[in-house]
This record gives sequence, structure tokens and C-alpha cells, in this order.
Amino acid sequence: MSDVESPERAPWWARVIGWLGLVLHLALLFWYVASGLVAPGWAVLTLLVIWAALLVVAVRLRRRRPLLVPLVPVVGFLVWIGAITAGETWLGWTP
Repeated sequence: MSDVESPERAPWWARVIGWLGLVLHLALLFWYVASGLVAPGWAVLTLLVIWAALLVVAVRLRRRRPLLVPLVPVVGFLVWIGAITAGETWLGWTP
């Protein structure tokens, strides 16, 4: 078991990075909710379910591998931008 796998043994800076990743993911919630300005309700609901699933992943990672938590908001952003771009391109979503 490495030093970063359990929060009790993780260095303080690794725990800070884990919390920072979690805060960044929470900040993405604004963009997911604001998608309602462009996307239909079913798409916004789907995006919010994906955001919640990523939140669960982030919380679990923060406990086990806090250095990987900042990857969750990156994935969340890529999913959001991909979904909105695909909707505008192929489904005709417009503001």
C-alpha cells in the first residue's frame, strides 16, 4: 500500500490537492445547470446525473488517491463541452 492510498497516511499537500479537485468539480455544477439556456430539459437532466456520478467518483478518490481527484473536474468539463457542442452541431440546440 503506498503512502497516498489512505487519507491518514497521505501527506497534507496531497489532501489539499484532493479537496481542491473536489471544489473545482463543485464549481462545474454552475455550468451544468446553466446548460438549460441552450439544451433541452432531458439533456440537462442527463448532464446532472453524469455530474453526480462524477461527484461520487471524486469523493471516493479523495479518500483513496487524493492526487487523482483533480482529473475528475477535467473529465467533467470535457463531458460538458462535448455534450453541448454535439447538441448544437447535430441536434440544433441554439441559445
